[in-house]
Amino acid sequence: MELTTLYRLIGLQPEIVERLEPFHNGSDRMRLGPYLERLTMPETAQEAYLSLKEVLGEDPDGLAMLYCQLEAARQVYRRYQEKGIPERIFIDTMRCFPRFIAECEKKDGRLLFDRGWWSYRQTSMCLFRIGALEYEFRKHEGEPAVALHIPSGADLSEPAVNDSLEQAGRFFQTHYRDYKYSRYICISWLLSPALEPLLSETSRIRSFQQRFEIVQTYPENMEFIELLFQVPRTALYDSLPETTSLQRGVKALLLGGGMVGSAYGTLERQKYGSEAPIPR
Repeated sequence: MELTTLYRLIGLQPEIVERLEPFHNGSDRMRLGPYLERLTMPETAQEAYLSLKEVLGEDPDGLAMLYCQLEAARQVYRRYQEKGIPERIFIDTMRCFPRFIAECEKKDGRLLFDRGWWSYRQTSMCLFRIGALEYEFRKHEGEPAVALHIPSGADLSEPAVNDSLEQAGRFFQTHYRDYKYSRYICISWLLSPALEPLLSETSRIRSFQQRFEIVQTYPENMEFIELLFQVPRTALYDSLPETTSLQRGVKALLLGGGMVGSAYGTLERQKYGSEAPIPR
């Protein structure tokens, strides 16, 4: 797969494609090659990312790192094919890149890439987008597990989440049969018990929360500020937007001295997935 084909398939922003052009024609491809290959391997991806940060040096808009990770994504496509993973899953997984760039534009007011610390998971086939949710190889209490991640804009309706979990069960059973896990885990602000009084009985977030057994809370985690309000975490509470009812409710909570934080929940695999019928 050519990089230009990858850009088209994932819907990379035209301005970003244009700004990446100098990296295509640069003289560093030979020097970067070993790092890019390691970005595609689960065992070395994190180390490769950290090494690349040093090698690339000043990278104010993150475009040098973006180029490297997109090149790694292009290379890993071959392994998707070898494992028989549908191209749809590859495309949906790698669409994290334009999604992260769009999130940065909303938060910072310009197109940039600041998620290299996260997206090496996608380039190394540790994390996959399957339907509404993302799934990552992780551990829970020392045992193999699969972490659920909630991409921005994900459909959290009961049918969409059920469908995603069912697809994920088939995915791991088909393509990673030897990976034996019994639980899904999720760490998210959307699982925070502090949200419950702010949610209606028909809320999709409430429905998603109710799937999980909460095992730990992190009341001081501030990630929700960026994810809910799409502003820097340092933003003053009284300046937070009030576009949605949830934003209004959380803003009032914060101004009243409350906090959202996040929570860690677990979900038994046998409740959802290929081993059991999906509840309707």
